[in-house]
Amino acid sequence: MAKHTDAAIKTLIRKMTLKEKCSLLSGGDFWHTQKIERLGIPAIMVSDGPHGLRKQSPLADAADVNESITAVCFPTACATACSFDKELYNKLGQTLGDECQANDVSTLLGPAVNIKRSPLCGRNFEYISEDPFVAGKLAAAYINGVQSKNVGTSIKHFALNNQEYRRLTNSSNCDERTMREIYLPAFETAVKESQPKTVMHSYNIINGTYAGESEWLLTQVLRKEWGFLGVVMSDWGAVSNRVAGVKAGGDLEMPSTDGRNDKIVEAAVKKGLLKESYVDQSVFRILRWVFDFTDNRKTGNFDIKAHHDIARQIEEESIVLLQNNGVLPLSKTGSKKELALIGLFAQKPRYQGGGSSHIKTATVVSAKEACETQGIPFTYAQGYSEDGKKVSAAQKEALIQEAVQVAKKAKVALVFAGLPDSFESEGYDRSHMDMPEEQNELIERICAVNKNTVVVLHNGSPVTMPWKDKAAAIVECYLGGEAVGEAVVNILTGKANPCAKLAETFPCKLEDNPSYPFFACDKDNTPYNEGIFVGYRWYDMRRMPVLFPFGHGLSYTTFEYTSCSVSKDTIGDRDSVTVTVTVKNTGKLDGKEIVQLYVADKTKSTVRPPKELKGFEKVFIKAGQSAQVTFKLDKRSFAWYCTDLHDWYAAEGQYEILTGSSSRDIKLTKTVTFKTKAVLPLPITPDTALGDLMKDPRTKKLILQTLKKGKSTLSTGSESSKEAITEEMQMQMDDTNPLRNLCTWYSVTDSDYKKLLKALQQAVR
Repeated sequence: MAKHTDAAIKTLIRKMTLKEKCSLLSGGDFWHTQKIERLGIPAIMVSDGPHGLRKQSPLADAADVNESITAVCFPTACATACSFDKELYNKLGQTLGDECQANDVSTLLGPAVNIKRSPLCGRNFEYISEDPFVAGKLAAAYINGVQSKNVGTSIKHFALNNQEYRRLTNSSNCDERTMREIYLPAFETAVKESQPKTVMHSYNIINGTYAGESEWLLTQVLRKEWGFLGVVMSDWGAVSNRVAGVKAGGDLEMPSTDGRNDKIVEAAVKKGLLKESYVDQSVFRILRWVFDFTDNRKTGNFDIKAHHDIARQIEEESIVLLQNNGVLPLSKTGSKKELALIGLFAQKPRYQGGGSSHIKTATVVSAKEACETQGIPFTYAQGYSEDGKKVSAAQKEALIQEAVQVAKKAKVALVFAGLPDSFESEGYDRSHMDMPEEQNELIERICAVNKNTVVVLHNGSPVTMPWKDKAAAIVECYLGGEAVGEAVVNILTGKANPCAKLAETFPCKLEDNPSYPFFACDKDNTPYNEGIFVGYRWYDMRRMPVLFPFGHGLSYTTFEYTSCSVSKDTIGDRDSVTVTVTVKNTGKLDGKEIVQLYVADKTKSTVRPPKELKGFEKVFIKAGQSAQVTFKLDKRSFAWYCTDLHDWYAAEGQYEILTGSSSRDIKLTKTVTFKTKAVLPLPITPDTALGDLMKDPRTKKLILQTLKKGKSTLSTGSESSKEAITEEMQMQMDDTNPLRNLCTWYSVTDSDYKKLLKALQQAVR
């Protein structure tokens, strides 16, 4: 088949009528693009993802968009993010790409990289992290994996879709610095490092303009600044004003509107309200995407059994050992023969979230089934009902009593608990962070009769743990996909060594979260008043206790950070520095460590978090051996976004490079000095503070000369006057004193003041 070059596509567009061109701007149905048989333009299919193939079944009624083919459910992003493993994400992407090719799916709708602003967001299970660096790097690896199979991706939801409440009409009101530092970088990294075939714009409004109608977002930032080349498609039903969307850079509306909006766009062009060139450029991008898939079709591999094994391997790399007093692994304590499995989730695990990403699976393996398969003896008690609201208090008590009796007789009690399906899903947010009351009570009472109680959690986002200090161990599975039972049993028994760490902070209580006063607080507007202080950035700034910190996770072996070195002590705007960290496995088991690198700005040039993640690597180290991990840092690693410059700015001065095993477990520190020729704008007005002038090298000399010549009226006179305003106090007051007060407090004449003002203005030009 001949390939469709860009020139050929442009020729094809010239043959199209305006009506035909406009027809391509929306879907042909719920999952397909529009075709034009006259010109040989085919339709292609997209499918929900990103942790499995949710393709609508060809046997389903056309209106039943939720009836999908049988596929493999891989762990959701809340779990896989904890692997901190870019190679693993790439492998997941390649596997899903194969499945798409085998099912004639052109594009997988994912990954989802919206920041976990609050633990309450109903869709957090689909999102990667509270940290944009992690989200961006893992997303890029995933996209590169999928697209290596010539299948497109649709990174979503662009942008600031951080709650489900009123998501179609609510305005996310956020300042630009916060957007640039927290909510946009994951998309930016993915675009620059993996160039996804499509970007899906979100439902919500941003600062009063729908995301899909924001020319600043879709054209200025996404295309012009970041260099995005692909198609911008809408989330399903996210279009408000289609003409405004086309003008802003929104190419494809999904799903079909049965031609309604196509006619509106066509009429706008004919009336001169929309240039036809906007339509042409969208059609060009859509056709390039369509033909890129159809011209390069591959034979995909969809081996459900083999991919199930991959799902298990991924979950083993993603399960986080949060707490362990030595009871785990079970093989070490010899307790595999005296186990109690307690909790409905041991038999019927919650392994994925609800909504558009829900996968129809052929099989789901529970921990109970995995123990049976491996020949591990156990006793079982259900412990709680599937829906506690539908059973009586007496029935709840009977289930707990049965579980307590089983736990009493066991050496180790494994309690499988977490959040039911109804607690978190696309479409609505959680109202609290608690697990069901009967589950918390069950854990408390099991801990009271068995000191070796291990809590195994199945949840899509953080939960409170009132029983934390009573449990011998806590294992976080998150929503671990269809093989979660096999994976967690392998972790519990020591067949696999836990090697994951939290990609989000678990706060002690909901009220500790920085977005608590502002999250889903109004039906029309959501203020992002916490600014850049999201997740660990906030908790560290407040020095606030947390349940478990960002980056935390234990292993069955131990690691020692033995040395850290930097390739240079001083760097500039165009330089980079290589950081080398040596880590030794000091335990008796082979294992993997996730080495984290944070940067702390010590220049005090602006308000910044105490530290920010700028590097992570997962490394396998055999028992007794060491490994070196290297990181490369450039200007962006030290910079913050300056809205005055409309660019990233790293101030001159010292920065600490912190390496360790979590955000709260820093092992080694090095200091580097940053030198820059960039200067911040300094408006010179009568209200400009003397302190700002004294700190700026362009104006420092002028203002110091003036202060030296002048005579302060506050620190002169009698001895008591001098005691009232000491020289040190004078310096502190001068820091915030406006220029206009030179005439009052320093006896500067009007003439000299005007000359100074002019000289200062010339100095900063």
